[in-house]
Amino acid sequence: MSFDPGIFLAALGITTLELVEASAVGLALYADSRRPSAFLFVALGVLAVFIPMFVLGALITLLPDIIVKLVGGTLLLYFGLRLVRSARKSVLRARAGGMFKEHFDKGVLSTGFSVGAVEAFEAAIVLVALLPNNFQSTVTGMGIGVLFVIGATYVLKSQVRKVKAADTKIVVSSLLLSFSVFWFGEAITELNDLLLIPLFIIFVLVVRAVANRPSPSSA
Repeated sequence: MSFDPGIFLAALGITTLELVEASAVGLALYADSRRPSAFLFVALGVLAVFIPMFVLGALITLLPDIIVKLVGGTLLLYFGLRLVRSARKSVLRARAGGMFKEHFDKGVLSTGFSVGAVEAFEAAIVLVALLPNNFQSTVTGMGIGVLFVIGATYVLKSQVRKVKAADTKIVVSSLLLSFSVFWFGEAITELNDLLLIPLFIIFVLVVRAVANRPSPSSA
């Protein structure tokens, strides 16, 4: 079968779009935990969907999409709220001027798996439809998309480590809460991914205000 540019671009686009969102969460988790295992959890979530996609083919479309999104949204909401509280503690400790070392909640890293799985599932729904039309073009587009996201993530990895602990927790919690609200919404109706941008901005402003509010002692 000859190479199909249209299918290639479609596979490249959907793979890059969905995995960039998963990568953003992985970078945020890594910025806070300073552990490469943050990326491992996201990658395992992606592989948990992509590998069965080639084995089961169209059967993956029979998976309950609404259940996947509700479970993922619930996990993100839970861990996002926990990080808001953790960000508040980081701000208070920084104000006290004391040196401290915090241990990143391992449960938040497991959220990376949920993010990777849900985003890969979104891409798999489209990729499964493309595979029967032109397997080579689909796999090529998917492969290049994966490599592009990995490369971009590697380049940005060294930059996120320079961010302060409190700020990283504000970003991480805002990102998790944005995805949570988005996935709860998608469980009801189809939403545009661009909605994540205003959601993220709103949550950053809200979480920052909560984390940096005056302490009772100062009042």
